[in-house]
Amino acid sequence: MKYQSLLDKVHEIYDLRKAARVLTWDRATVMPKGGDTDRIQQIATLHRLSHTIFTSEEMGALIEEAANELNGVQYDSTEASLIRFLRRDYSQSRRLPADFVSRRTMINNQAEAAWKKAREDDDFSYFQPWLEQIVEISQEMAALYGYADEPYDALLNQFEPGAKSADVRHIFTAAKEALLPLYRAVGRKRLAVNDNFLHQPFDLAKQEAFAHYIAGAVGYDFERGYLATAVHPFSTSLSRNDVRITTRYYPNFLSPSIFATLHEAGHAMYVQNVHPALTRTPLAKETSAGLDESQSRLIENMVGRSRGFWRVHLPHLKEYFPAQLENVTLEQFYRAINKVQPGFIRVEADELTYNMHVILRFEIEQALLSGRLPVSDVPGAWNQKKKEFLGIVPRTNRDGCLQDIHWAMVGFGYFPTYTLGNLYAAQFFETVLENNPAIVEELEAGEITGLLSWLQENIHQHGRKLTPAEVVMRATQKPLSHEPFVRYTTKKYSEIYNL
Repeated sequence: MKYQSLLDKVHEIYDLRKAARVLTWDRATVMPKGGDTDRIQQIATLHRLSHTIFTSEEMGALIEEAANELNGVQYDSTEASLIRFLRRDYSQSRRLPADFVSRRTMINNQAEAAWKKAREDDDFSYFQPWLEQIVEISQEMAALYGYADEPYDALLNQFEPGAKSADVRHIFTAAKEALLPLYRAVGRKRLAVNDNFLHQPFDLAKQEAFAHYIAGAVGYDFERGYLATAVHPFSTSLSRNDVRITTRYYPNFLSPSIFATLHEAGHAMYVQNVHPALTRTPLAKETSAGLDESQSRLIENMVGRSRGFWRVHLPHLKEYFPAQLENVTLEQFYRAINKVQPGFIRVEADELTYNMHVILRFEIEQALLSGRLPVSDVPGAWNQKKKEFLGIVPRTNRDGCLQDIHWAMVGFGYFPTYTLGNLYAAQFFETVLENNPAIVEELEAGEITGLLSWLQENIHQHGRKLTPAEVVMRATQKPLSHEPFVRYTTKKYSEIYNL
């Protein structure tokens, strides 16, 4: 059978790509620093090999022969879905020469090492030459992919298939204009919420133990997963049966480890719950970066920052930190973890200000890619926009333009998906509560089984079989909108701040 021959080749390519991910995971978590140069070469070799095999004439012929053999197969079937995905991915990948992919991988890995040192030393000048290379290769990549309207579209499409920069700008503007009055109203009552008890010494080993507990509590399967630490928290899938996450711990601030863990668990659960039939294929992954972020943001915020969730889990947290939290009530804890305040770090931002961090970087990326902003001016541009959006200026570049790893990953085009993820999450959350009101009571009791079942049925199991637009339309019967997120945040923060 032609399809089986195609599947055998897909498995081979998939295995090579996942082997590269194993090396990348090891490099970010436990590899000795001395191994970095060799590891970069090893990862680049695997990427070049998998790219060469996938973009070969043989692969193109296999795809079309299998497509002809399967003509008439149901649209939602694994076979038809795999053919659709491979055709699209093959067409895109063929536009990138193998030497370009190898060069991009080398820059990626070398830039990550430079970013880590620059961030540690708070020295943007050390990262600047690497960011200049990243901008250049991103411009080259956009030209190779091709675009109809603007270069950024070509890169955005790699993370959120079908998305256009103009559409993203439109929905971001609508969301920002709708939320600014709420943000200003909350700002006038900022001192109404006290979160001082979250900022005191918390033993790191106990934080780690609680991170394991809370990840399991939301459904992350440790039989098929592992929790480690990293400079910038991330998750990676080596298969649906091996999805690993990382977090980071602060000795004097409790929130980051809890919510980074919940966030990454949300990512990982998406892949852990794809249908077993998709194993060892590129379909065994999230539909898009935006939908992937929707699951992490939903678990982190709509579940993890809810009152009901902590009604169940705060007593357990107090067992780890009795001296710090013994006299903290559920209501005090709930309000503290939802405190709205302008901050420097995106991953630690509240739900209301989070999107401002994303829009800031989105605008800077577009300016860099178009050549309107020189790389040397990035720190100043960052600080200016931070003051414009949130009224604050970072004290250091570590808290400013060096805080995220995404540029070092040659990840231009990814950042808008964080806010898209918030919007998807709110629309999914609103839909599931409307369709099954019993879940409201379940969530208030700290029970998330009903919600997880809905997510698995409507989103997780499909992997990449459907497009982002198809997933959101099938799950909610509506195209993506900013309005559910506005309703969700308005209701939540109006209650917390008694607006």
